[in-house]
Amino acid sequence: MIKKETIPTYAPGILLAAVIAAAAKWIEGLMPQGISASVIALFIGMMIHTIKKPDPVYQKGIVFTSKKLLKFAIILLGASLNITTIMQVGRISLFVMVFTLATCFGVGYVVGKALHLNWKMSNLISAGTGICGGSAIAAIAPVIEAEDRDIAFAMSATFIFDMLMIVAFPLLGVWLGMSDTAYGLWAGTAVNDTSSVVAAGYGFSEQAGDFAVMVKLTRTLAIIPTVLIFSGVQFHQTRKAAGAQRTAVKVSSIIPYFIGLFLVMACLNSFGLIPVSLAAALKHISKFCMITALAAIGLNTSLDDMKQGGAAPMLHGFIISLLVVLVAFLAIRMQISEGVLV
Repeated sequence: MIKKETIPTYAPGILLAAVIAAAAKWIEGLMPQGISASVIALFIGMMIHTIKKPDPVYQKGIVFTSKKLLKFAIILLGASLNITTIMQVGRISLFVMVFTLATCFGVGYVVGKALHLNWKMSNLISAGTGICGGSAIAAIAPVIEAEDRDIAFAMSATFIFDMLMIVAFPLLGVWLGMSDTAYGLWAGTAVNDTSSVVAAGYGFSEQAGDFAVMVKLTRTLAIIPTVLIFSGVQFHQTRKAAGAQRTAVKVSSIIPYFIGLFLVMACLNSFGLIPVSLAAALKHISKFCMITALAAIGLNTSLDDMKQGGAAPMLHGFIISLLVVLVAFLAIRMQISEGVLV
C-alpha cells in the first residue's frame, strides 16, 4: 500500500510509463496485426533508457510500476480465464499441448544449461514459447523474482520468432495441405503471443483462425499450474540460499498473495460469478496495466545491456520455438493418422 505522502514521489515514474503505454497502444493500431503493444512499449522504454537514462525523480515510480503494477495486472488477468473453456476444445488440443509444454520446459532446461543462461531467464523464454508469450512471462517473472533484464530478453526472444511465424505459418499450412482444423490447432499450439496467433490463424482462413483462438485460450490456462510450480521452485531456492531447510513452511511463502488472488479471480469467473461485461472490462484494464509495467521494465533496461548479453537468449528462443513447431506438427499428424483429427 502506498502512503498518501509518497504518492508525488511515485507519480512521475508511473505517469511516464503510462504515457509510453498509451503511445504503444496507438502505434499498435498503425502496425500490421501480430505486433502487440506490450512489445512496442518494452522497446520504447529501452530506447529511452539507452538515449538518456531517466532522472532519479522517475526511479521510484518506474520500479513501483514494473513490480507492483505488474502484480496487479496479473490479479486482474484471472478474471479473463475461464477453466471451463478447456471443454470447448477438448482432448484434441490437450494431447498436442502436453508434448509442446514438455518440449519447452524439458528441452528448454537442457538448452539453457548448454548456453550458460541463468535458470530464470531460461524458464521465462520457455514459458513465453510454451504458454502465451508476454502474458506468461509477465505472470511468472514476479513469482521467481526475475530481473528486468531477464524479462526483456525473454520478451525479445519470443517476439522475434513470432514475427517470422506470422508470415511463414499460412504459407506452410497451404504447402502442407492442412485442413482448417489441423492448421488452427497447429497455429494455436505453436505460435506464442495471442495477437500473433490471431494473425497467423486468420491468415490461413476464418475457420482456422476461430479454432486457433480457442486453442490459444485453452493453452493460456497452463499459466495456472505453471505459476504454482514456479512458486514452489522459488520458495525452495530461497530457503536453500538462506540455509533454512528446516524452518516452518507458510502457504503464503509458497503461493504469493497476488497468485492467490489471481487464482480466486479465475475460479470466480469459471463459476460465472463475474459478469461477462465486467470480465471484459477487467481484461482491458489488466492488459493496459501490463503494457505500462513492460514500459517501466524497458525504462530499466538498456539496449547496450542487451547487446552485452550476447546472442545466447535469442538462440535459446529460436531453438525452443522451432522444436515446438515441429513437435506440434508431428503430434497433429499422429492424430490425423489415428482418425482423431481430419
